[in-house]
Amino acid sequence: MADDSKKLGLIALTAVVISAMIGGGVFNLPQNMAQSAGPGAIIIAWVVTGVGMWFVANTFRILAEARPDATTGIYTYGELGFGKFTGFLMAWGYWLSNCFANIGYAVLLMDSLNYFFPGYFTGGNNLNSVIGGSIVIWIIYFIVMAGVKGATSLNTIGTIGKLLPIVIFLLIMAFVFKVSVFFTNFWGTETIVSLADKPLGSVMSQVKGTMLVTLWVFIGIEGAVVVSDRAKDQAEVGKATLLGFLGCLVMYIFLSLLPLGTLSQGDISTMAAPSTAEVLAHVVGTWGDWLMNIGVIISILSSWLVWTIMLSELPYAAAKAGTFPKAFAKSNKNDSPSFSLLVSSLFMQFTMIVVYFSNNAWNLMLSITGVMVLPCYIVCTTYLWKIATKNDNYPNNIFASRKTASLTGLLGTIYGLWLVYAAGLNYMLLAAVIYAVGIPFFMRARKESDPTNAEFTKDEKIFSVILFILGILGFIYLMMNYKTLLG
Repeated sequence: MADDSKKLGLIALTAVVISAMIGGGVFNLPQNMAQSAGPGAIIIAWVVTGVGMWFVANTFRILAEARPDATTGIYTYGELGFGKFTGFLMAWGYWLSNCFANIGYAVLLMDSLNYFFPGYFTGGNNLNSVIGGSIVIWIIYFIVMAGVKGATSLNTIGTIGKLLPIVIFLLIMAFVFKVSVFFTNFWGTETIVSLADKPLGSVMSQVKGTMLVTLWVFIGIEGAVVVSDRAKDQAEVGKATLLGFLGCLVMYIFLSLLPLGTLSQGDISTMAAPSTAEVLAHVVGTWGDWLMNIGVIISILSSWLVWTIMLSELPYAAAKAGTFPKAFAKSNKNDSPSFSLLVSSLFMQFTMIVVYFSNNAWNLMLSITGVMVLPCYIVCTTYLWKIATKNDNYPNNIFASRKTASLTGLLGTIYGLWLVYAAGLNYMLLAAVIYAVGIPFFMRARKESDPTNAEFTKDEKIFSVILFILGILGFIYLMMNYKTLLG
């Protein structure tokens, strides 16, 4: 446990939340949204997402006060509510989703460097990109090994650096915004050849098509909860979560809508990543391209750093509690989770090599990250609903009543299930494979923690068998459709 001088205050915690959410992907938000939806459907998508993610954010906010003892919340909430096996799966899934997210950042980073070095990092996943991304993985490994407190201080500076280009972009887009352009083909159902607009389907299908994108940009909302073990005051964890959520939501809405007041949905939908660079260059010229690509690089490095902190913290905390194998509980003299960080970096290195074979590595990592983190969110919202409804040690002296907490958990769970439906069967089966692979690791952890009681409970046996079967089905599906999944 770190001493007080190494703990994090409200500003540092809020920076962790914002930096975890605002990664390189936000710079490609105009194209990501426009490829599936017109302006009207995008507005509806943000209303759905804003309301749904409010309940998820409020879940973490309430739980931070209701269970301040449950540090590194994501996995702890699963364990407290549904047993050690569920807790392990939440830690396992969240840990690996963070690893996949970092490789998504690697792809975007290399693709941004390709702007400055044309042809060298094409697509963000060619051979040079794999080498470059691998180098960054290990540089960040050594930064975090030097100490979490120093890494989060560096992240706070990086958060400011990533926000400046976005603010400049939004101000310029607001200044040149034209209402007539924005309302042309508002519902995305028309064919307008001169604008490259094509019918995008029904409004509902357009909204559904944006859901993994909107989920992706909010992954990290739990950042303060994940590192809450290092917070100076547990009350500030909830405040940081709320501040990060509201600030990012407003930013995302304007980022995806303002460009549609200057360029058509069809034009934006075909732009290369990062699309904010092409949009700004269309308005102000070459320096706009430079500004946004530099912003992407700063943003990615900052988010990559904070996600590395988060992905190393969870297995470390879980191992100390006996939910992960004991080896993950090792730390160095700087109080950094050394073994957890090493294994995480090795897994990211392996994934960095795998994306070489993908034709659309960014979308692949975005989708996998989204479906891997969904069960974690659903378990947390269900846990809140459970303790509030059953009055399971729910405190009476916090800002949210039991009724409010129960409703928050229920509606957050419904939103999570809607996202599962929106994600589609293919990626959910892939997630089942990755979750099933974790079963032997839990068995080892159980045996190390309590050799005399290493057997699965009846419920755990049923759950693990179901998960194993889903994993087998997912593996068969993966083998039959790997070309489609790899893009």
